[in-house]
Amino acid sequence: MNIPFDKMMTHVRLHPFPLVFATISGAHLYGFPSPDSDFDLRGVHLLPLATVVSLEEGQQTVEKEGFYDGLEIDLVTHDAAKFFGLMLKRNGYVLEQLLSPLVVFTTPEHEELKSLAPNCITRHHAHHYLGFAATQWKLFEKEAPPRVKPLLYTFRVLLTGIHLMKTGEVEANLEVLNQSAKLSYLSELIDRKRTGAEKGVLDAADMEFYRSEYDRLTRALEQSYEESRLPEMPTARDAINDLLIRLRLAN
Repeated sequence: MNIPFDKMMTHVRLHPFPLVFATISGAHLYGFPSPDSDFDLRGVHLLPLATVVSLEEGQQTVEKEGFYDGLEIDLVTHDAAKFFGLMLKRNGYVLEQLLSPLVVFTTPEHEELKSLAPNCITRHHAHHYLGFAATQWKLFEKEAPPRVKPLLYTFRVLLTGIHLMKTGEVEANLEVLNQSAKLSYLSELIDRKRTGAEKGVLDAADMEFYRSEYDRLTRALEQSYEESRLPEMPTARDAINDLLIRLRLAN
């Protein structure tokens, strides 16, 4: 995968606040970018201490999108307090962003936060992935003709959830996940997505098969949740709170 990190770093430097990290999410992280896929950058920023202790809410979320040096970039960052709070909930999405191996910008605090991530994982993260998959499946079903992208997102989410329940590890790359799942049709769909346009479509005649696979993998995730030995609650709250205080005082 050829990723122009230097060009993206130029965009990251334009952020209005200091960053803790910026990583690549979306189709590039999931292992099936199309030639015309944009780059989804996600991360954490730090609001000034004066803003945090004042009556002003400040920019809890910063969103910037556009074309930079020929790249279509969608950058979304959350203030540290908001992101850290999401980590302590059953939100697998922020953990995927934090642990993304596609790192554009990092700091020692990013590495510390990554080390705390395993202690944020609970068996109830299954609910996040079940809900996310149901949303993606609804998007897929109502399209005419059906597209490859939402179908791959659906299966990626379900397999990530199953893997997390069984291993306690966050893995967002569908190709890696499929090494264990061994679903031959996924390899074909990934190849179609990678070599085709972003809006590549599917044969409507295959819908019944994909529906049965969606139902089967949903049941597998539900069963993995029931059998999971992951903890009920996160244990990283105190350590994450300590890191937040240190970041605030240093900013």
